[in-house]
Amino acid sequence: MQKIGILNSDIAKVLADLGHTDTIVIGDCGLPVPAGVPKIDLALKPGTPSFLDVLTEVLKYMEVEKIHIASEMESKNPATWQKMQELFEGKEQILSDHEAFKAATKTAKAVIRTGEITPYANIILHAGVIF
Repeated sequence: MQKIGILNSDIAKVLADLGHTDTIVIGDCGLPVPAGVPKIDLALKPGTPSFLDVLTEVLKYMEVEKIHIASEMESKNPATWQKMQELFEGKEQILSDHEAFKAATKTAKAVIRTGEITPYANIILHAGVIF
C-alpha cells in the first residue's frame, strides 16, 4: 500500500500522466463535465471534500504553469478568489466568463469533482515542467 501522496488512484494516475501544457480541472459539485472527459468524483456530501482541500493537496504533486478561473469568482466568491491570488502569486492567470471557462474544460485530461457548494469554485490547472 502507498504510504504517502495522493491515495486516490485515479488522481495519482492522471497526475503521473500529465505532460507540459496538459490541463486538469478541479470543480465544485455543480460544474458540468463535458462528454468524453473523465470525471473523478470525490463528492461525498455538500461541502466535503472542499474545493480548497482538494486543490491544496493536488498542488503538492503537480507543477503548475498557469491557471484559468472564471472572472465571476472575484465578486461571487471573494474568499476563494483571494485564496487563488495567494496560491498562484506570480503565475499567469487566464480570466474568462464562466461560459468560456466551461468550454475550456472540454480539453482537460480529467475533471475532479469536489463536494464544494460555493459559487464559481472551479479552476483549470495547466501543467508546467520541472526543468
